[in-house]
Order: sequence, then C-alpha cells, then structure tokens
Amino acid sequence: MSTKRKLLVALGVFILVLGGFVFFVLRGTPAQKSLDELSGRDPVLVRPKAEQIPSVGIARPVGWAAGEAPVAAKGLTVARFAEGLDHPRVMLTLPNGDVVVALADAPAGVGGGGLTGWIAGKLMERAGSHGKSPDALVLLRDANGDGIAEQKFVLKQGGELASPSGLAWREGVLYVANHNAVLAFAYKPGEAALSAAPKKLMDLPAAGNHWMRNIVLSPDGRRLFVAVGSSSNIAENGMEAEKGRAAIWELDLTSGRARQYAQGLRNPNGLAWNPSTGELWTTVNERDQLGPDLVPDYLTNVPVGAHYGWPWVYWKKYDDDRVKSAPPEYFDDYVRKPEFALGAHVAPLGMAFVAGGEMLGPDFANGAVIARHGSWNRKPLSGYDVVFVKFDANGNPLGLPVPLLTGFLTGNGTTHGRPTWVGFARDGALLVSDDTAGIIWRVIAPGAAPAAAIKPVVTARMPAQRELKGDPNAEYSASFKSDATVRQQ
Repeated sequence: MSTKRKLLVALGVFILVLGGFVFFVLRGTPAQKSLDELSGRDPVLVRPKAEQIPSVGIARPVGWAAGEAPVAAKGLTVARFAEGLDHPRVMLTLPNGDVVVALADAPAGVGGGGLTGWIAGKLMERAGSHGKSPDALVLLRDANGDGIAEQKFVLKQGGELASPSGLAWREGVLYVANHNAVLAFAYKPGEAALSAAPKKLMDLPAAGNHWMRNIVLSPDGRRLFVAVGSSSNIAENGMEAEKGRAAIWELDLTSGRARQYAQGLRNPNGLAWNPSTGELWTTVNERDQLGPDLVPDYLTNVPVGAHYGWPWVYWKKYDDDRVKSAPPEYFDDYVRKPEFALGAHVAPLGMAFVAGGEMLGPDFANGAVIARHGSWNRKPLSGYDVVFVKFDANGNPLGLPVPLLTGFLTGNGTTHGRPTWVGFARDGALLVSDDTAGIIWRVIAPGAAPAAAIKPVVTARMPAQRELKGDPNAEYSASFKSDATVRQQ
C-alpha cells in the first residue's frame, strides 16, 4: 500500500472516530425527570451518573424578528423597552427612573487553553457569546413615560471596565463589579457620563469559568455584598485555585475591610433582600456532569457563616465522590441545605423580590422573579424563561416555579434569546434583559393595582432565663418501662 493510500485510510479512520465522538456528545443522555420533579422544597434527587464527557445540548440564539416577543403569563403583557444593545446583562434602576445596563461578555481566556479551552470557546460561541466583551455601561431613559426608552447614553466604555456586571447605587456613588475588582464611581442620577476616575474598593479573583460578579448594598448602605463564582466545576484544579471563590463577600464601606460572608456556593448570582425577613437570598448554579437530572440549581437564604457544600457535598447530605481534595474538619456538621430547587442545569441568574409597588397583578404579588438563562448540557433544553417563586407571609418559598415569561425556545433546537437579569422599573414594570438578542423586555399587568408592601415578619424574643427553677437534671433523666422503651421523666 502506498504512503498516500495509507494517509487517506488514516484520515478516513480519524474522521469516523471524530464523527462518532461528536455524535456521542451531541446525542447525550436524555433526562428521566421533569423540571417540576427537580424543583421545590423537596426535589427528587436521582442517583448520580458521572460523565467524563458532558452531554451537550445548546440552543443556538437566532434573535427576534420585528413584532416577535416572548409569551407572558395570563394577565400580563410584554413589549420592548430597549433594543439594539450589545450583550446586555445586569440592570439597575436609579431613583430618577433611569436604567443603567452593563454590557458585558466573558473576559479573554475563560475556559482555559489547549483542546479543552478551544471546545469551551466553541460551546460559548454557539450559546451566544461574542468572544469579546463590549465593556460598557449604558443609561436608558424613558423621558415621556410611554414604556419605551427613547434615549440612550453611553456612561462609559472601556478604560477601567473589564467584563462589568454587578451594579449598585447610593448617595452619589455608582458601584460596579468587574470580573476582577469592585469599583466606585462618583455619579449623580441624571448625568449622561461617568467623567471622574473610579476608586478601586476591592480586588476579586479574576475570570474563571464563572466570571459574573453581582453586588448588592445592605439596607443601611454601610456594607456591600459581592457574589464570586468558582473557577471550575468541582475544584478539579485544586482548592488553591478556588481561593476566595464560590463565595459571597462582605465589604465594609467605612473601614474598607472585607470578609468571606458565606461559602460553598458554586456560582452565586442574583442577590436580593427578602422583604419579609430581611435576609440575604441568592440564586446558585450547581455542578455539572452528574447526569441531566443532577444537581438542581437553587434559590436560598444566606446567613452569615453559611456553607452550602461545594465542592464536596450537594443538597447537604450527598457526597460528590469525584472531588479529590479533603473537606474541612467536621464539615458535615455545619453544611446547610438549600431552601428551594429551581431544576437541574437551568442556570438561574438575575433575581428580584416583589416588595411593594410592582405592577404584575395579584398572581405575582409576593415572591421572587428569577431569570433562568438556560441549559447547555441537558436534553430536553431547560430554563430559557423567567419564573416566579411564591413566598408565604413568613418569607418562605412555596410550591413550584410559576412560568412568567416563556417562548424563548423555538422548538427546533434554537432560541430567540436568553433571559439574563430581572429588575423593576420605577413605575413597577418588570424589566428583563435578553443578552443574546440585545433587548430589554418590559412586562406589566395592565390596569393592575400596585402590589401591597410586604409586611416584615416580627417575632418576639425569648426572655433571658435569670434563675433555675426545679431540678435541672430532671429534664434529662429517663427510666425504662417494662417494654424496654425509654420514658422521659
């Protein structure tokens, strides 16, 4: 056999093997459980099926034609608040009604180098990543109050901005979280540009597989909370590479001191204060490659010092045997269970509570609105929608996620867009950023009364015990009855 013929045969074999590999990856493992079964306070947790190669199922964004829009829940309408934006992500409504939007994509180098990095880049490109971040903050203004932002100003582009995402404002300061630092700009509502140089408040672990950095101010404005995702799936590059990551940080704005407020959160994103309890809550993207039905992404409260298990444990009691690093001592004693599952691989990002004054009608009057960006490794495709999680009067989530805005998926393996962030306009309308379509959607219940203010939960404190009454040992004594069961005295 000639050398040329051998090369042709080898090339043919390589093409067959490569084709088989691509077919295997794209075919994937179909899900066995519905999203409803994988959601709520008590989700189904199936047996893990570790995957060396993840099942890939990505909906390629195709945009929205003129006149097209998502499907709003009964009683709601949806329209375009702004369009023609370059990858809009996080939104912030200012006191005067202007809306600041962070235009951002992943920083260079996310996904790593070599073949793995190349594959990750191709997957991100298919999912709608442009490969280059616009690094801009724009201001949208609806001056005539018709529900359409007819004015757009570029507050800042480039310069100190590096994949900006988190936004907060208070008393003349606009806080911006880059992927690698938190900045503070002097800014008064109404201004059309950020003219002064920012002050760096805090360095952050840069980039990583999860580069978005959301922020929220404490109600008194004295502290800033910063969500930082992990750089990997399950710390496969070692825990040293995860230092400062998979955590929420608390920055004291007076002293400049930062501390790790909570940890074990693989990729926390949405941050908001529960209006009933005053607690900090977050949405979290959980780990991959345990099968299409594991692990549920979730919504949870975040007490100070909390640890939610990543990378060693998920859902409080399930060990991830793939993790090589040893957990901290007595780890199992203090890991917390998440409050509410949102379904596996739905990628929840932005979250906003209904606190009072919102215009979504009585069906969406107490709870949290959440943007589910959509899966990349589950069949059928999951997420790609905005849902509402109802809460009770005590500030606890109820039932299952309720569809609020759907219709992003086309049904043929593509998607019009990907809902990314949610927030409320000054008039009470819900705003939803669609990053791959470059649109901000506006959702409202026409004619609805503003939502009533959520009443804070007030509980009386137990009085301090100042004296011992009776025999303190009696409470813990026990004796055996004739049937050998223990009876408390």
